Amino acid sequence: MSENLLVELFVEELPPKALKKLGESFAGLIHTSLKSQGLAAEGAVTAYASPRRLAVHIEGVAAQAADKALRIKLMPVAVGLDASGQPTPALLKKLAASGLGADAPLERALDGKAEALFANTVQAGVTLAAGLQTALADMLKALPIPKVMSYQLADGWSNVHFVRPVHGLLALHGAELLGVELLGLKAGRSTQGHRFEATQACIELAHADDYAARLRSEGAVIASFAERRAELQRQLQAAGARLGLQPIDDEALLDEVTALVERPNVLACKFEQEFLAVPQECLILTMKANQKYFPLLDEHGKLTRHFLVVSNIAPADASAVVQGNERVVRPRLADAKFFYDQDRKKTLAERVPGLNKVVYHGQLGSQGERAERVRAIAHAIVRMLREATRPYTVEAKDQFDVLDSKVQQAAQLAKADLLTDMVGEFPELQGVMGAYYARHEGLRDGVAIAIEDHYKPRFAGDALPRNHTGIVLALADKLETLIGLFGIKQLPTGDRDPFALRRHALGVMRILIERNLPLAVPDLLEAGFAVFPEGLLSHEGARADLLDFMVDRLVGSLREQGYSAQEVDAVVALRPPLWGEIPKRLAAVRAFAALPESASLAAANKRVANILKKSDEAAVPLDEALLLEAAELRLAAALRQVAPKADPLFEAGDYAASLRELAVLKEPVDAFFDAVMVNADDARLRANRLALLRGLYGAMNRVAELARLAS
Repeated sequence: MSENLLVELFVEELPPKALKKLGESFAGLIHTSLKSQGLAAEGAVTAYASPRRLAVHIEGVAAQAADKALRIKLMPVAVGLDASGQPTPALLKKLAASGLGADAPLERALDGKAEALFANTVQAGVTLAAGLQTALADMLKALPIPKVMSYQLADGWSNVHFVRPVHGLLALHGAELLGVELLGLKAGRSTQGHRFEATQACIELAHADDYAARLRSEGAVIASFAERRAELQRQLQAAGARLGLQPIDDEALLDEVTALVERPNVLACKFEQEFLAVPQECLILTMKANQKYFPLLDEHGKLTRHFLVVSNIAPADASAVVQGNERVVRPRLADAKFFYDQDRKKTLAERVPGLNKVVYHGQLGSQGERAERVRAIAHAIVRMLREATRPYTVEAKDQFDVLDSKVQQAAQLAKADLLTDMVGEFPELQGVMGAYYARHEGLRDGVAIAIEDHYKPRFAGDALPRNHTGIVLALADKLETLIGLFGIKQLPTGDRDPFALRRHALGVMRILIERNLPLAVPDLLEAGFAVFPEGLLSHEGARADLLDFMVDRLVGSLREQGYSAQEVDAVVALRPPLWGEIPKRLAAVRAFAALPESASLAAANKRVANILKKSDEAAVPLDEALLLEAAELRLAAALRQVAPKADPLFEAGDYAASLRELAVLKEPVDAFFDAVMVNADDARLRANRLALLRGLYGAMNRVAELARLAS
């Protein structure tokens, strides 16, 4: 017989940022354990999580698992039976340990090369009460509790451990109460609703299926996290629409507030107009981070004086709640205005010397020293861009001079806002406040934008810097971080990356590729390492390790974008220095793979690569006078004809067209391997044929290492 199962832990207020994950894990772990014991199938599982409860409702749970036929291997026949075929003491002991009697029927069967004794028996299925007890124990061990709390039970002696003190355990299988225990509590059939708005203090359940409906109607609780979140979102949108405004879109804040209330009630509030003179990022952050409010924006995305609060109560007259929240937010906004006004009394340039007193890293010096290294790397990047520009005209020179001037100024000031009161209070605003203060001082807008953008991209999917100055500065900042920390061997390990080096490497990759910058990665690293004083970086293999690390991030990112492992390996194997060209190379490889000649040429390239790898002869130039076989003459002629067509296309960056031209080599290559013995007895012929293959390999593998496309 199967019924629906309900299990609930009634607890003190759970940590809001962990509630969603706790609820999903609580339900998933119990269901998984019951399935493994044969008590539950793949039926519907509903997780419930509110500030004061974790619960799960599982459909179609059996009262007892089905019996299971078992075949138990006992021991070798030579050990289990004596010379007369009677059970030995060892066998009798094994039978007793397995829960079998001395008269249990035994079976002799081969087990490998030796004959062994087996017993066939039936194991009774576990009861739900026993199985649920096991499931609760399994859940307790595996639940992702951010910080375990120890507390004392009612007996005054026993201590137990959980995320918060548990005051009730509910376990119903249909209408039947299950006799399970957890954390010193015995299961019952009652729970509690809202602290203040429940119509009755204790809700007694007759059936497992009554849980959600009874909690909502009598307990004033929306037990489902997802339903409560949807209701909160609906109320936020409706309240904003009544004012003609839009609540800020913040999924993390929505999750956190959902975890703070058992039945949301959204109320509209407002603050004084004068606070809108403060940058909206400051006001939004203080309202979200400190008060869990939802700021309201106008149609242009500008902050208004209106905001929404989410109350856990719904009084008939909400004016006291509204006034209380308006009173509470006022000092927060006043603090932000004070910080903003005080910070503007001192320029960014006046703050720069103070960076020398701020430690960046114990082995890498101060923030002031770091800012100088970033400035030097940025200057080198501008020089590299200047050298890569062709033709280099007077206009181009002027443009690069202006760019270098902006980059130097932005690099000098970029970290100065770390010493402001606003960033001291809200570190998330570093860069953002620097831009505001730069504009207040009348600095060039390009410099202000670069100060804000040099941290970008801050996360996956974030926008890149908006102007050339920001692009250069962001590259320099990330390279300095990577080089410095690799240079002192502060490398990421497993899931630990305290300095976000993976994010910095991906940021460098995205900037180079998405902006298609003509900057070679090895040259960037060389320029970056050169700005560090001699002896500061202690790790001798830092440059090679860092390049490998960046390539690994590149490979992972390209795979996530949908390129196949073969396509990525073929391109990255050549370690192309200009990462901005990698998308074009990948597109060319994909187009080449679709050609009918591609499989044969990839296999031939693999064969050529193996031949050249095994050869230990010194490379010699091709001597056409030593080409004797018709097939090798034909291959050499085909290479002479193809190279003038494919090479210019490669130099022009038309990699797809270059590979298409090389496709005509299929027939002469196939004919060569069919008719020509590369490892000829004559040393001169052998060296010359290797030279021909070396030329073929070089011509065909400029875009990618095509051998890696071979299956």
